[in-house]
Amino acid sequence: MKMRVSAVQYHLHTIHSFEDFANQVEHYVKNAQEYDTEFLLFPELFTTQLMSIGDEQGNALPITALPSFTDRYVELFRSLAAKYEMYLIGGTHIIEENGKLYNTAFLFYPDGRVGQQKKIHITPWEVKGWNMGAGDSLQIFETDKGKVAMIICYDIEFPEWVRIAKARGADVIFCPSCTDDRHAFHRVRYTSHARTIENQVYVVLTGTVGSLPTVDFMRANFGQAAILTPNDVPFPPRGILAEGEVNHDMMVTADLDIQLLYDVREKGSVTTWRDRRTDLYTDWK
Repeated sequence: MKMRVSAVQYHLHTIHSFEDFANQVEHYVKNAQEYDTEFLLFPELFTTQLMSIGDEQGNALPITALPSFTDRYVELFRSLAAKYEMYLIGGTHIIEENGKLYNTAFLFYPDGRVGQQKKIHITPWEVKGWNMGAGDSLQIFETDKGKVAMIICYDIEFPEWVRIAKARGADVIFCPSCTDDRHAFHRVRYTSHARTIENQVYVVLTGTVGSLPTVDFMRANFGQAAILTPNDVPFPPRGILAEGEVNHDMMVTADLDIQLLYDVREKGSVTTWRDRRTDLYTDWK
């Protein structure tokens, strides 16, 4: 079983309408279609671009305004997934439930279904700056190419969470991220590599690039997409199938061979998933 995946280094810049946002999104989807992409990943918090539309006084919209775009966001991505017959991991978008904001990843199926995954681990600045709520459950998504999970940025830095995803059958982890500097970027990048080794899974990672000068906490972005593999003989020595140019507006694409994961779990140079000492420590499920 193989699946072709692409990841967008989404360029944030000031826009003036939802139509500007929709046109930029469709540009990337059309680009992915030209490469016969089956799964396309957008980054975390890329819909904060909608805040740059501003109000009548020219001020950026507050984070509390983003949920008002949810219906249009969902309809846009649902229609594009159907039109281009592609799974779209629509980055993350801020939703509101019971008066609380949640940073939420969306998976749009070609047949119109929509899956959601709330971010579980909330960074200090998300709490202080935006009063963001935390999710409390992990979703595993069945697709016609196998099981996948969406692990959002900071969540990838917690090995237990990805261990649970693998234990529940996920072979591919899609990680939308948004990082403002090199320190934050490398935390997410290095831990993504670690998760591929620990769990013998693929991680597809991307982030935002560009800037939103009028939007608080989104004035700086440092991003690079990467499609990562376990470090073993069937895969590239550095565990990188593809990676973008840092902070460029672009997309990367690669083919994931799911059978290779099963091969290395059974007879790889190391068999980290099989060799867990669950007699000594918790077996996460």
